[in-house]
Amino acid sequence: MNETLNTLETRRSIRSYRCEQVPEDVLEEILRAGTYAPTGMGMQSPVMVVVQDPGMIGKLSALNAAVMGTDSDPFYGAPTVIVVLADKERGTCVEDGSLVMGNLMNAAASLGIGSCWIHRAREVFAGNEGKELMKTWGLDPEKYIGVGHCILGYAAEQGKAKPRKEGYVIRV
Repeated sequence: MNETLNTLETRRSIRSYRCEQVPEDVLEEILRAGTYAPTGMGMQSPVMVVVQDPGMIGKLSALNAAVMGTDSDPFYGAPTVIVVLADKERGTCVEDGSLVMGNLMNAAASLGIGSCWIHRAREVFAGNEGKELMKTWGLDPEKYIGVGHCILGYAAEQGKAKPRKEGYVIRV
């Protein structure tokens, strides 16, 4: 099996991380893959905000948990969070950001780094605290919407793939 197809089949969402940080050179490769995600008309509506400061990760985790009505860590202790936002004026912004998330996760898996897509970015960055964070990051909170949080780190444990469902593919 070719390397790309193998990565696509073996990547898993990781929900338990070691505290060891992702090396900078590996992170750069993952981010580069994100910048090559397909986007509507090639307009590149998404932006990625890399967060590795434990205090900021804690703040983002708390905001995300509040959307769920809990105080648990929705980032599972991951040492890196990539916030994917997209220009809401582009009709394909959510799709564009989703493809960036996919590229990030598949690139991470190909480099031995665990990842998981954490939802609720839309709600976090629609709120006042999320908008304030965007301002501190130099982004116009009226222009961008949250698409997802891609958490990264070394997996403490790896799950197994569920069997593929019957009827997944329909040929006509």
